[in-house]
Amino acid sequence: MRILVITVGSRGDVQPYVALGKGLQLAGHDVTLATCARFQSFVTDQGLAYGQLSDDILLLLDSAAGRAAMEDATGVLGAVKTNIKLARQANPINRRLLSDAWTVARQAKPDLVIYHPKVLAGPHIAEKLDVPVVLALPVPVAVPTGDFPLVGLPQLPLGRWYNRLTYRLAGAGYRMYDGMVNTFRRDTLGLAKTSGAALTTRLPDGRPIPVLHGISEHVLPRPADWPGHAHLTGYWFLDDAAHWQPPADLVDFIAAGDPPVYVGFGSMAGRDPRRLASLVSEALRRAGVRGIIAAGWGGLAETESSDRIWHLTQAPHDWLFPQMSAVVHHGGAGTTAAALRAGKPSVVCPFLLDQFVWGRQVFALGAGSAPLPQRKLTPQRLATAIRTVTTNADIRATAASLGRSLAAEDGVANAVARINTLLDSAS
Repeated sequence: MRILVITVGSRGDVQPYVALGKGLQLAGHDVTLATCARFQSFVTDQGLAYGQLSDDILLLLDSAAGRAAMEDATGVLGAVKTNIKLARQANPINRRLLSDAWTVARQAKPDLVIYHPKVLAGPHIAEKLDVPVVLALPVPVAVPTGDFPLVGLPQLPLGRWYNRLTYRLAGAGYRMYDGMVNTFRRDTLGLAKTSGAALTTRLPDGRPIPVLHGISEHVLPRPADWPGHAHLTGYWFLDDAAHWQPPADLVDFIAAGDPPVYVGFGSMAGRDPRRLASLVSEALRRAGVRGIIAAGWGGLAETESSDRIWHLTQAPHDWLFPQMSAVVHHGGAGTTAAALRAGKPSVVCPFLLDQFVWGRQVFALGAGSAPLPQRKLTPQRLATAIRTVTTNADIRATAASLGRSLAAEDGVANAVARINTLLDSAS
């Protein structure tokens, strides 16, 4: 079968889908992965066919306005302010993504469409082509539950009714794009207008769109009130360690003393990556530990090197994290999963949205410190958290046990089995 996988965003929004695409390819399917042009070589180097989508969303996030918005996105009011700041610029970006996705679909001629919810065109393209569709995502935002509120909204002691109500707010936010998507349906796809076009949850015949979450039940138990079309498959890991040759001086640094602490925030650094990097260096010094600081996608500026700090451009998490004593990170879904599977305790320093969810969950599981929101970071607070996770025997034992459970789970295989079942029932 020909399968089109469509996703946009940062590397964390792409890598799980590459892993899923490779699993589908190993199962005998022809897979095209469509995503931002920045990741073309990443996709093709993994042996998948590539479909080109605009890089505009990444350019916006990497701009001064985008960085400032990310820094201000804490809490409900912050999220509202961020949406207002970025909405005007996001409109032409989304229009182009709609067009790009349709161009790729016409070339790929898929028998199945798998899409990230940021790709508004996904279910409408599947409808036009009369093929099955799957919503696939690494964050639990698509299916309402009373167990926890919508990602990005506060946990309040108001009960399950409040939690379920928060998911309606997602629909309200997406409604600003309904007109754009319906114009795309009418003018490009030749389809009729539909209600809630930007956040479609049902097929044309009224059945719900199947939802696959690349999340482990060991980390987030499946909500009891989820319907049958929603699944937790386990994480979609892309293991690169076997194909990566580490620099000799990095290997030497790791071996030269006690296991270091990894610190990396991906693309999350806000307005001043240099200030944040200096804060991290001082925290490592106060904690009395060696550290590896990862620059990420502009996340941390390089500071002065020393015999106790190594500056890293990039390395596969599955190679690096098992050799660390702890992992300090922003709480992105993929980084959180990689740290947990490595069996290492985390210090989560969330910037926005689901990062707060994973920070709270890691702490609740006993596999890390209480989360330290980036706006409250100081050298002393970070140093205290690092000392806690590197010396507390209970935290370290819990992280190691959870790591063994995740290592025994094959989320990609589970997702592929679900997809194959769907294809069999549709044929």
